Amino acid sequence: MTKLNSSAKGIFLALVLMQPILVAAEIADLIEQIKPSIVVVGTYKKTNSPQFILRGTGFVIGNGNLVATNAHVVPEITDLDSAVLAIQVKNSSGVPQLRQAYLSSRDRDHDLAILRIDGSALPPLKLRNSDSVREGQLIGFTGFPIGGALGFSPVTHRGMISSITPIALPGGNAQQLNEKVIRRIKNGTFNIFQLDATAYPGNSGSPVFDLEHGEIIGIINMVFIKSTKEAVLSQPSGISYAIPANHLKNMLESQ
Repeated sequence: MTKLNSSAKGIFLALVLMQPILVAAEIADLIEQIKPSIVVVGTYKKTNSPQFILRGTGFVIGNGNLVATNAHVVPEITDLDSAVLAIQVKNSSGVPQLRQAYLSSRDRDHDLAILRIDGSALPPLKLRNSDSVREGQLIGFTGFPIGGALGFSPVTHRGMISSITPIALPGGNAQQLNEKVIRRIKNGTFNIFQLDATAYPGNSGSPVFDLEHGEIIGIINMVFIKSTKEAVLSQPSGISYAIPANHLKNMLESQ
């Protein structure tokens, strides 16, 4: 075995001690790179108070005029009650701007939606082939946890892919066999990413990115709840789920 002289030992020790700093700096760079592409998805109605109501998170993809989010974040047309679908984004000066959005496509089976937005293009995020994702891989996700309670500033959480598993079907009785469940039974299951990180309802639609390149590998869509929906804030489970990005890539290619 090769022995290190005192000078080499010093350099080696310095590199080991510096590694956490370098990792932290790299994550900080990724967050700075990703934040301009994160938007608030909600509805706007001039006579409401507040006029803009957050429904979830979205992120810019494609040519910069498309936004990805969850299908369940986008209200049905019949539920809008003269409100309009909109996104809120910060301009280069950090000032929030509202832009009207339009539903371009929706995939209910994978809980995904793509919106088309007015105005100049925003910086899009790159979608990665999610088939390459492995259990134990470190990830981050950025969004708006707990709705607007913390303000409309993107918040980033870090964790790892704790499991890649087929999505579970609900246990059955006659009352639970609705149209959605029957369709999923016919179409079969698909793999979903389980994360050891705490997401909240406002994180629905948040992009999950790898910590090496900042490429999008999934979209947050569910949070495991221990007891009641109210308990998700006071007693978070620390378990969240994300849809693999390849389902979004397929939607984008058909635009």
